[in-house]
Amino acid sequence: MRLRSLFLLDMRFQAKYGFYFLYAVLTGIYVIILLAIPESWRENAAVILIFSDPAAMGLFFMGAIVLLEKNQHTPCAYAVSPIRAEEYIIAKTASLSTVSLAVAAILAIDANVDGLCVILLGTVISSVICTLCGIIIAVKIRSLNQFILWTAPVEAVCFVPAILHLFKVTPAWLRYYPANVCMDMVSGHVPSVAGFLGVIAVTAILFIFSRRCVLKMWDRIGGVKL
Repeated sequence: MRLRSLFLLDMRFQAKYGFYFLYAVLTGIYVIILLAIPESWRENAAVILIFSDPAAMGLFFMGAIVLLEKNQHTPCAYAVSPIRAEEYIIAKTASLSTVSLAVAAILAIDANVDGLCVILLGTVISSVICTLCGIIIAVKIRSLNQFILWTAPVEAVCFVPAILHLFKVTPAWLRYYPANVCMDMVSGHVPSVAGFLGVIAVTAILFIFSRRCVLKMWDRIGGVKL
């Protein structure tokens, strides 16, 4: 019940500040772009768009979301409430993944990409990973400029190898690299068991680390420990 309330609160918060309107506009632009480019390029273009935008939404927007919450002193309320850090994180990842899923479905259907179920699963996993990375960075920063600076290395580590992998530029052994596994799934390809388990392990590690970061932020807000 508490998790459901947090999820709905995050959805209302994101709608209030125009995140959904922005993505409705962006989705319309992406659809027009996909329809305008040659059909032979459409599938790869759709995969790159899905992986670099809706799947990575949490990485891009988490800084703005957390900074807005800090400005409104919302973390102060969380710090003294019964809400657990894991509930806070799950609500954030679920709300952003819901939007990612909808946008990815529209783009994949528009580009007529095969393996829609695998694409959507890959989008959700990628969105969760990116949102967890965004939370880890966002709770430590004080300005949006800081967030952009801190996310640049994460973007390089995640996006550059994955896009090179899409065009088969990387060595074969890098197919187990988590970002490349996610790119394969967003492309509609079923990953290997080892690759999928590696992605799940990375997600679990990021979740544990993001929980610790959120608890530290709440501790700083709450003052000294008794």
